[in-house]
Amino acid sequence: MSELSLEDIEFIKILATSDATVLQAGMNDATRKRLDEQVGVILREYYHENTTFSGTKRIKEFEKAGITEDHGKAAIACARRLGIDIS
Repeated sequence: MSELSLEDIEFIKILATSDATVLQAGMNDATRKRLDEQVGVILREYYHENTTFSGTKRIKEFEKAGITEDHGKAAIACARRLGIDIS
């Protein structure tokens, strides 16, 4: 499990506050790859911690970065609408 980078934090915040339709229209291959391989993994780990109560590492990292539970849920929903498998 890698640490959250500033870029990861910003990407998650953008997902949490943006419309998936707008993001999808402006997404290029590099952004899609980053979403699939890096941010998607982070959101998946966060989702599993929240749904299975299996740990708190990602939850604490999100809180420290100023990402609320609502932001986390919104980012997961947006990622799903962009076709990223979270569950």
